[in-house]
Amino acid sequence: MNDIEVVVVGAGQAGLSSAYHLRRSGLLPDRDFVVLDHSPAPGGAWQFRWPSLTYGKVHGMHSLPGMELADADPGRPSSEVIGAYFDRYEHAFDLRVRRPVDVRAVREGAAGRLRVETSAGVWTARALINATGTWDRPFWPRYPGQGSFRGRQVHTAGYPGPEAFAGQRVVVVGGGASGTQHLLEIAPYAAATTWVTRRPPVFREGPFDEDAGRAAVALVEERVRRGLPPQSVVSVTGLPLDERIRQGLADGVLDRRPPFHRIAPDGVEWRDGRRVAADVILWATGFRPAFDHLAPLRLRGPGGGIRMEGSRVAADPRIHLVGYGPSASTVGANRAGRTAVRDIGRLLAGRSGASGPAGASAQPVAA
Repeated sequence: MNDIEVVVVGAGQAGLSSAYHLRRSGLLPDRDFVVLDHSPAPGGAWQFRWPSLTYGKVHGMHSLPGMELADADPGRPSSEVIGAYFDRYEHAFDLRVRRPVDVRAVREGAAGRLRVETSAGVWTARALINATGTWDRPFWPRYPGQGSFRGRQVHTAGYPGPEAFAGQRVVVVGGGASGTQHLLEIAPYAAATTWVTRRPPVFREGPFDEDAGRAAVALVEERVRRGLPPQSVVSVTGLPLDERIRQGLADGVLDRRPPFHRIAPDGVEWRDGRRVAADVILWATGFRPAFDHLAPLRLRGPGGGIRMEGSRVAADPRIHLVGYGPSASTVGANRAGRTAVRDIGRLLAGRSGASGPAGASAQPVAA
């Protein structure tokens, strides 16, 4: 059993930002926080991205606090660029990430502490920063007849690159950034492509400026404040109408169809009788927050989400979700990491009013 002050779960952008602010704050002695990461190497979810996603195709990657990501080769795979950058960052700030460590459950412990059960033992802590992102929980929609499909079904999480679809008929499902990127990459290789989205895509012209960014964050923040699951980024911001998108529209590649009704052994079918033959269905349908290990704490509300106050869970101020909801962007994760550390400082100093879940008896904690 390891008794410490703070556990950070995850070492992607959100986890490293949080660890940086913990280290720089002077809040804790050297060994009083730990960063646990289940990935095999530095890079967070970026290390699992497909090789054709080069750094030049990445939208809105913001540097971690205290170290700029400069002079990156835009033609190099983003998994390599960002993996190497995160590795340098961990060493530069002595963050001592422990990996690979699987966090299996977070439970209520003794004396108002959290019990963090992992593949490498048990830690107890007064506060926890959860920065596990979404990559480990790909969302697979379910349709009638899905089990009868004789072709391949692939999710973005396992996307192998466009060459794997050469000569095949591919249905791409999903209207977000990944779906459009996959479709535009695959089209030159495939025998035929079909694009299916839940709602008509909204294309955004012009720059996405600071005011637009604030407005988008405010919409997501309002949802999580009410305890609702956060919406996808694209549903709030729209798709940027860049040259590749314009060409895809002009070529007819980005010719969107509404959701099909069922999946047949050899393709997909709509209610009106239309059919499209398919060898592959590529599900670019996004991800869900990887929160299974938090289930013992019963944080989810009736709306299906977790009600938030800033980066704190409203029902339990010991828990901070960084990289969730309004802090899901790279710049948002940086800011939320700083906010979480500031709030944890108050908690540890006994100024929060309670050391357990909201409504528990106050137990002041010595600084």
